Amino acid sequence: MTRTAGELAKSLGARLEGDALAPVSGMASPEAARAEDLIYVESARHLGRAAESAARCVLALPDARLAGKTILEVKDPKFAFARAAEWLLPRPAVTAGVHAAAVVAASARLARDVSAGPYVVIEEDVEIGAGTVIEAFCFLGRGARVGENCRLHPRVTLYPGARLGNRVEVHSGAVIGGDGFGYVFGEGRFWKFPQIGAMEVGDDVEIGCNTTIDRGSLGATRIGAGVKIDNLVQVAHNVSIGKNSGIASQVGISGSCTLGEHVLVGGQAGMGNRCRIEDGAVIGGQSGILPGKLIRRGQTVWGTPARPFAKFKEQYAWFARIAELAERVCKLEGARGSMPKREGPSNCE
Repeated sequence: MTRTAGELAKSLGARLEGDALAPVSGMASPEAARAEDLIYVESARHLGRAAESAARCVLALPDARLAGKTILEVKDPKFAFARAAEWLLPRPAVTAGVHAAAVVAASARLARDVSAGPYVVIEEDVEIGAGTVIEAFCFLGRGARVGENCRLHPRVTLYPGARLGNRVEVHSGAVIGGDGFGYVFGEGRFWKFPQIGAMEVGDDVEIGCNTTIDRGSLGATRIGAGVKIDNLVQVAHNVSIGKNSGIASQVGISGSCTLGEHVLVGGQAGMGNRCRIEDGAVIGGQSGILPGKLIRRGQTVWGTPARPFAKFKEQYAWFARIAELAERVCKLEGARGSMPKREGPSNCE
């Protein structure tokens, strides 16, 4: 779709400097951009990249100077770029209807404009809202509910009873509503604890490829509105994630953990069962949250076990000097004749 810089500026509430009639039809990085592509610059150090780019139209901070470019001045260029994408790059239209190779139970209820691709399986009593797209090889178990304008990419599995809100996007290979890892040990073996609870996903959630979210055991697993979950994330039974939180790839969240609203979790972080993360907290990548641990509102933590970021940096600085410090200690002990006797190899030998 081709727009003009003036139309784009009006849509974004940006102040325009340059040619309001400059055409804008795509988006790209400065190095890959064509003349009609939109680019963005977040800081003065990247102005050179924009100046050398073929793109004529640039989203930039106020007072940016780029000779020969049409500039749309905004407070947050990256955010404005994301907003512009929805306007400039609309998704291709999908033809509504059920493919001849799909299997749809007679009791399933599909609203208008639903699209179901080849080899989709929709079991009894499933409900699907208007405008939703179910791509090839998806499975929707008995009694599942999918809201309006959702998109399930190929090979998504919804276990029976799973519920998705409106405008939810689930990427390939994700499994929603499977059994949690719940067992009780007795009489010399594991006994399966009932996994019969609910699985509820709010509006405007996006779930990445091969992510798994378990149903509640007796209660419910809840994913709040606006939550974004990356690929390869494991969310266990009875977990609650508050609105507009972000979970990066390979995170593992154990059973009955509670995450507040606007929580950010870095990649490969792990959370022990029943920990509680309050609103606005930030969990650094590869951090380990011990079972039952409380992370306070707005706190940033890092490391294993997770600790306040300032403390982590202080301790890490000492960890980096362990070899040097050990050598100094060995020399001091040797000089005083107080070297302790040890079994096995030692750094002091």
